[in-house]
Amino acid sequence: MKELSIAELEAKFQDKIDREIKIEPNDWMPDAYRKTLIRQISQHAHSEVVGMLPEGNWITRAPNLRRKAVLLAKVQDEAGHGLYLYSSVETLGADRESTIDDMHAGKAKYSSIFNYPALTWADIGAIGWLVDGAAIMNQVALCRTSYGPYARAMVKICKEESFHQRQGYESLAVLAKGSPEQKAMAQDALNRFWWPALMMFGPSDADSPHSAQSIKWKIKRLSNDELRQNFIDATVPQAELIGLTVPDSNLKWNESRGHYDFSPINWEEFYQVLEGNGPCNRERIEARRKAKENGMWVREAANAFAAKRAMKKTA
Repeated sequence: MKELSIAELEAKFQDKIDREIKIEPNDWMPDAYRKTLIRQISQHAHSEVVGMLPEGNWITRAPNLRRKAVLLAKVQDEAGHGLYLYSSVETLGADRESTIDDMHAGKAKYSSIFNYPALTWADIGAIGWLVDGAAIMNQVALCRTSYGPYARAMVKICKEESFHQRQGYESLAVLAKGSPEQKAMAQDALNRFWWPALMMFGPSDADSPHSAQSIKWKIKRLSNDELRQNFIDATVPQAELIGLTVPDSNLKWNESRGHYDFSPINWEEFYQVLEGNGPCNRERIEARRKAKENGMWVREAANAFAAKRAMKKTA
């Protein structure tokens, strides 16, 4: 049988994607496709795990037992999401621990939103409503991503993220209907998390180096700007419903476009945070690094136990 050239393999690969056939781990794929997925999925996994930190800090300070139970469940879910995604990236031949070490060394990124502090209980509601809401907007489309293991992981993750978004919104709705001080706290949380939430979708399409190719390969289904606009269109009415005001003086409904117009985003802030200069960058990385170091003995013991069992089976 004639061996196919790289060009022929790439053509067959693209045809498969165009026909909505999932790419599986043992299928041939271009190196660039593999590298793009490793970068995206590992960064997604890092974001889930780092995202536990601002919320975990509030578990002991939740205002009542119901809120504490909900927050415990949410943080547990985020840990599980990270594990699903690290497992997915391993199917591409990447080493899980190496990707984590890359994050600790600053070589790999995670979502910029988690470098902002959660200063009040209302911030936990804002994270659930805005941050997880933005994540859902992106991740629902990822349920149809072209790489099979990633798409299947996203189905379960999206179901749980929808619970996170609802509990965050409900928490802020209760605060907004409470005392003037509680409503002011909810409004302050919205003011501080609104713009970082919009930045979560990544730079504008014209400045995104990976977006066009990712869409061609159907890793992504919608561009950064499309996802951001969809999020704004869905979220502004939600804010109005509970009596909160989106902090954008230029925000208005554009009848001709069928979308909200909004102010330009401060991308300088976004890139500064990505470069490690956000309010909590160093704190977040140090916390994750210490967690790995402090848990090393558990992994070593588990590996030793597994090796011992394997030896017994072969004896």
